Amino acid sequence: MAAILHALQQELEDLPAQERRIAEVILSSPSNIPGWTINHLAQQSGTSPATVTRFCKSFHFKGFPDFKMKLAAELSHPTGETAYQDIVAGNSLSKIVEAIEANHLASIADTTRLLDLERVGKAIELLCAARRIDLYGVATSSIVTQDFYQKLIRIGKSCTAFSDSHMQITSASSLGEGDVAVAVSYSGETPETIDALHCAKQAGAATISLTSYSNNKLATVSDIPLFTSSLEKGMRRGDMASRIALLHVIDILFTGMVSSDFDQFIPKLEQSYHSVQSYRVHNNGGA
Repeated sequence: MAAILHALQQELEDLPAQERRIAEVILSSPSNIPGWTINHLAQQSGTSPATVTRFCKSFHFKGFPDFKMKLAAELSHPTGETAYQDIVAGNSLSKIVEAIEANHLASIADTTRLLDLERVGKAIELLCAARRIDLYGVATSSIVTQDFYQKLIRIGKSCTAFSDSHMQITSASSLGEGDVAVAVSYSGETPETIDALHCAKQAGAATISLTSYSNNKLATVSDIPLFTSSLEKGMRRGDMASRIALLHVIDILFTGMVSSDFDQFIPKLEQSYHSVQSYRVHNNGGA
């Protein structure tokens, strides 16, 4: 099932009555939707064009045309439910290797199709211009923010990654105009991360969220919501493919930053590399 359809299915019971009817019509005949007008969908669901637009925006699309385009792109590259394989008792090593490869490749492909390049571009602009960058994430998401932190430090950006909820709020409250806060939560419902990003926004900072694709609270709070695949399943998965999906977007943001301001960032990247190498050689020699 496509990530968009999966998100609609997951959110179905929590949607307002009219929006639920729209989702039900879409889920019943998804391949027909790209050819429909907004008026036709409204008629089929017994709602109005305004309700369809509101429905699309609640799932972070610009409107119905944007929703149709993204859905059509996903349907043209279907991902089967069996693509994500859970941990199985007694699996051979060869089967494990194949399963992990399939999971990671599917996660990256799903995430790439969900990316809104306009939003990614705006996020890159904000990060390049930022006076200071705060990174918020707990548990597995903190690993992702630490990865982004070490990348940003290497190109000379002033940033800090916080996993402690109290320190997240403390730092967020000291941000202001020209600063950027980036919050990572696969579920998008981690209370500590939501609070930190909300605090940063109130303080005047620009806010970016990175979550799985869903109608989640963290995405709603942020100025620029970015999404990854939400199709990984299984209680024993250990947040493997989801972590890869989050890191995939982080790598895109970082590479976009360096590429857009090449003359500023590349010398700093090279300097950090050579400094580490020189100290490593010195220490090895001393040993």
